[in-house]
Amino acid sequence: MLRDLLREPAGDEEQEKPEPYPGGLDDARQSAAESRRSLRGCAADLSAAESAVREASDVLVRHANSTRYEQVRTPARQQIRELPASALPEHAQKWADAFAPRLRVLTDELEQLERNRDSIVDRLRGLVESALATLRSAQRLSRLPEGLGEWSGQEFLRIRFEEPDQATLTERLGEVVDEATRAAVKKNSDLRRDGMSLLLRGVAAALQPKGIAVEILKPDAVLRAERVPVGQMGDVFSGGQLLTAAIALYCTMAALRSNDRGRDKHRHAGTLFLDNPIGRANATYLLELQRAVSDALGVQLLYTTGLFDTTALAEFPLVIRLRNDADLRAGLKYISVEEHLRPGLPQQDPGEAAHSEITATRMFKRPAPAAADPAGG
Repeated sequence: MLRDLLREPAGDEEQEKPEPYPGGLDDARQSAAESRRSLRGCAADLSAAESAVREASDVLVRHANSTRYEQVRTPARQQIRELPASALPEHAQKWADAFAPRLRVLTDELEQLERNRDSIVDRLRGLVESALATLRSAQRLSRLPEGLGEWSGQEFLRIRFEEPDQATLTERLGEVVDEATRAAVKKNSDLRRDGMSLLLRGVAAALQPKGIAVEILKPDAVLRAERVPVGQMGDVFSGGQLLTAAIALYCTMAALRSNDRGRDKHRHAGTLFLDNPIGRANATYLLELQRAVSDALGVQLLYTTGLFDTTALAEFPLVIRLRNDADLRAGLKYISVEEHLRPGLPQQDPGEAAHSEITATRMFKRPAPAAADPAGG
């Protein structure tokens, strides 16, 4: 019975003459039953092992045939693809010994790449956190001065977002870096990988899933504290209101740049030249609002216009009249001051060499601040 259970029984010539069982009949039957159970268990283990070997061989062949390794020309890959599955196990040890040194080298390279990736993600995280701090600073620096009705003390910009924790931010930025890496090895990929594009994608990933909400005060005649999403400005604002909002945004950005450079926000943050803004925004309240915002943020506004709108011009403390001159011989055009003071300015001797000199001046004295009320401090 035991011989019948053997998968490959020995031939008759190889069988030895059995020895009599030394024990009794019951002991012999029990020993035979235990041997049969052990033999069946070993047969089941053998079948499972053979099945595992076949499955591992199939996995190895599929791995070698993967399109990812089409450019690999090693002899071992060719052997794995061409040998029958039943012959793979006897070559396994030889391949394992041959691949062991290469495996160590690749493992070291992958660990180095992982360290480089972590360094890039850490650097990008610092830039993203700095960008989010800049957004908060932009809202803070857009605070308006007093004397503007409901707008007094209001922040012209309102920027709202939920900042993620460090672990979540690191994970999201890792995905951004991985996406850029995959795009680098793809053909015909249109994903930009310059620094600013990567930073913008990092900020967008950091603020997921809600993103960022930016609202801006709507300029109107009564200065109501009405906020409008920036995406709706083109539909809700008039031309003059759009221009006023653009000037206020520029002043905010200039103040933000000045603040980032370590300067106090009340100091001079730059000069903005405007090409005929009165043609679109000639309402008195818009001009007052533009000047109030620029004064609060330390930006000097210079308006140019060819319109003689006395109502609008009356809002400015200093008006300089200019005229267009043309040099017909050289074909050049100049802008010169047109004032009655020109005849009184020093004239250059025609025989002298031309030197740069001041040909017109205008001084504006800033009015003294009002004295503090003794009762109110």
